[in-house]
Amino acid sequence: MSGPWVTECDRAYRAIASSLGSRRLQVDLRGVTHLDEGGRQLLGEIHRASGAEFVADTPMTKYFAQEARGHAGNRSKGEA
Repeated sequence: MSGPWVTECDRAYRAIASSLGSRRLQVDLRGVTHLDEGGRQLLGEIHRASGAEFVADTPMTKYFAQEARGHAGNRSKGEA
């Protein structure tokens, strides 16, 4: 996920974020084969803000999910 895909994912998340309420967001990473730094940051921000769960089915997508949770942890401690 890079470039326009990251922008679209960010737009879609912001459009639904306020309507989530107590529902938990699931982000489906199946089929994702590449994630640039912007995509990694966005997944981390989404996880931090909403506690989103990631649906992952390959070692690569599981890695992306784990990394996003790590980004969320770093950001919540005040790191950039």
